[in-house]
Amino acid sequence: MTPITLVEGRRITLSNLDKVIYPETGFTKGELLHYYATIKDTLLPHIHNRPVSFLRYPDGPDGQLFFTKNPPPGTPDWVKTTPVPRSDEPSAEQVVIADMASLMWAANLVVEFHTPQWPADSPAVADRLIFDLDPGPPATVVECCAAALWLRDRLAADGLHAYAKTSGSKGLHLSVPLHPTPSAHVSSYAKTLAQEAERTLPDLVVHRMAKALRPGKVFVDHSQNAAAKTTAAPYTLRARARPTVSTPVSWAEVEACRTPPDLLFLADDIPPRLARHGDLFAPLTDPDRAGRLP
Repeated sequence: MTPITLVEGRRITLSNLDKVIYPETGFTKGELLHYYATIKDTLLPHIHNRPVSFLRYPDGPDGQLFFTKNPPPGTPDWVKTTPVPRSDEPSAEQVVIADMASLMWAANLVVEFHTPQWPADSPAVADRLIFDLDPGPPATVVECCAAALWLRDRLAADGLHAYAKTSGSKGLHLSVPLHPTPSAHVSSYAKTLAQEAERTLPDLVVHRMAKALRPGKVFVDHSQNAAAKTTAAPYTLRARARPTVSTPVSWAEVEACRTPPDLLFLADDIPPRLARHGDLFAPLTDPDRAGRLP
């Protein structure tokens, strides 16, 4: 029998709670739902008023992956949606996760949460800038940390404050809170900084995606500032071998990173981290911390 749970007055069907989603650790769908329920108060502000894209992995990371921007079939009518501009689909809608009930409904689909850099009511007007630092083997997150520290200082020279999180995979994400700025302007600025990083650190950084350029270097991906692109949200689980989480980290942790496990966090690590550090990404939701591009 499929259990039906009442969440904030909404009836939600929760299915296959004993199903193992992450075979390497035995982490089940029930544990996945428990994780999202436990960290809801921290996660929700980061996806608040943002159209959400889902990477679904209902049979675990080794099964089929489905990336969807459209509301999935069977989306309840009480789940909020918002119109989003798309060149290929003029009247497209996307889900907005507004509350605990819609979070639990979405988590039951087994998802990563991805959001654009702009809120639902201001499409293509970004309130954050992002760099996705992606290591080309044999480089690891350790090299990403070195690139991140250079970018942090370079951004600070322009009066901008960067905050770091793990990607939940192999790399790092840097996010900068901004006064609302057209995405095209943010993209241009981010590309300029990525090129400058490559010129300054030619043995460490590349700014172009070409695979041939990337072995042993950190690809500073600036492209996710484009209005149509999305990035894994803070605290989302990822479809990896283990239940890794895209986890905000302190600059002290970035500076101290010597091996990849130093910045690897699983679902069970997050509640104790929040109890110890609070939400290290809280400044991203504080308008008083927002900077202006030069």
